Amino acid sequence: MTVYYVNSATGSDRNGGTGQNSAFATLSKVESLKLKPGDSVLLAKGSVFNEQFDIKYSGSDSAPIKIGSYGTGAAPVIHSSGDGIHSLYASNIVIENLKISNTGGAGIYGGSVTNWTVRDVEIAKTGLSENAGAVTFRSSKNVTVEDSKISGVKGDGFWIEKVAGIKLLNNTVTSASGSTADAVQMNDSSNILMKGNHLDQTHASSPKGVIALVRPTNAVVEDNVLTGGGFGISAQAGKNVAIRDNDISGYHGYSWSFAVGLGDQGNARDYDISGNHIHDGAWGVAVSGPSGASYTRTNIKVHDNVFDDLSQAALKVDRPASGSFTNNTIETGTKATAISPSIVDAHTFTVSGNKTVANVETTLAAADTKVAAATEVSADSAVVAVHDNLKIFTDNGEAHRGNLLDNDSSDNDTLVLRRFGDETVGKHGLTLTGEYGDIHVDREGNYAYTLDETKLPDHSGHVSESFSYGINDGTSHHSDGDTLTVFIHLDGLLS
Repeated sequence: MTVYYVNSATGSDRNGGTGQNSAFATLSKVESLKLKPGDSVLLAKGSVFNEQFDIKYSGSDSAPIKIGSYGTGAAPVIHSSGDGIHSLYASNIVIENLKISNTGGAGIYGGSVTNWTVRDVEIAKTGLSENAGAVTFRSSKNVTVEDSKISGVKGDGFWIEKVAGIKLLNNTVTSASGSTADAVQMNDSSNILMKGNHLDQTHASSPKGVIALVRPTNAVVEDNVLTGGGFGISAQAGKNVAIRDNDISGYHGYSWSFAVGLGDQGNARDYDISGNHIHDGAWGVAVSGPSGASYTRTNIKVHDNVFDDLSQAALKVDRPASGSFTNNTIETGTKATAISPSIVDAHTFTVSGNKTVANVETTLAAADTKVAAATEVSADSAVVAVHDNLKIFTDNGEAHRGNLLDNDSSDNDTLVLRRFGDETVGKHGLTLTGEYGDIHVDREGNYAYTLDETKLPDHSGHVSESFSYGINDGTSHHSDGDTLTVFIHLDGLLS
């Protein structure tokens, strides 16, 4: 495992390259070496390299080849008339703490590569001669790009095509410009996680949008801030796509502009669109498609989102689809739905439990407070439940006997759960069935959660399930205005 040093100002290609005082001068000298697993190539901070860096050799799973920096000052910079860093077929590579700018092609290009990590890399003004994606990976496996910044590039910020296992984490893309440019363009890829990114196309010269997901399989897009562009997220055809907890705003320019769009480029199945704040745009969620196309749109769930300041409806469904629009919050002045009469008559897309509020900021602030409290309580716990006495309310907003478990006025002292089949709530307590387990609440309001670990998803982090319900006491209907939520921290359970 050898460390090679490269210094454009003080190095020489006649040196051995294995010490800071005997550094190489050029990247081409490094390319002439046969790098081995565990080797590192460190570029001196303050150096400027006017050449493409080709990575030809592979590391191993336990000993990747690392390309990084050393010393003090500004990050080393790579300029090139071609790509900044270019590689075909190399595996187990880590690239970190560099800057790539003013390139004719991509900042980083990887084709048929495996197990790459790019972190803390700044990329600017790339694609000057060929409108390339600033970070491009094609026909590859297991690629992670994190904590990196892309700005002022010509072409897509990220161009990802046919990659199995792609993670984009905590990156920033600002103003990816060009006739076909999105902040992120991802085609025919699978096992996708895009989390914590800040993608801003507000001032980009592009007729397109922020994220274009074309035929994704098993994709999660969560906790991102998406601003500007002709659309927020276009996930037109795919399978098992979760779009949740994002802030999507400022998408303007077209009568069809949407925060989330699906259904007009192929079959779309099993979409979960939840927890997003969608505002300052045209349409919210658009389920649409070209006339005469026979695409299917199946199991599209849109729930627990907040919509405000939209010129069109929060939900548009104008092509055959099955799914639901439930428990969303819509600010006064924003139309809730625009669903074609034929779809309404077919009863395939249900609408229920949504509410209109005068000011969504109050709702968002309350939600943030609850999440913060839950996070603080659950710091050392794998499973945490958060509740507020499970009060229920009558249709006129008055509390119904204060607590779900108080005796009811009906003859048999039971409350029938409207949303849980034939289950009843008696004076001895309540059991609710969730996605991952069951929860029992006794008459004093104490709760016990029984987790079925076999039902948990196979990813890290945390999941949550909420229990909300309606009741019928035999004479009138009432609905629960509160929720009980169980947060399950998978890392704590499985570690």
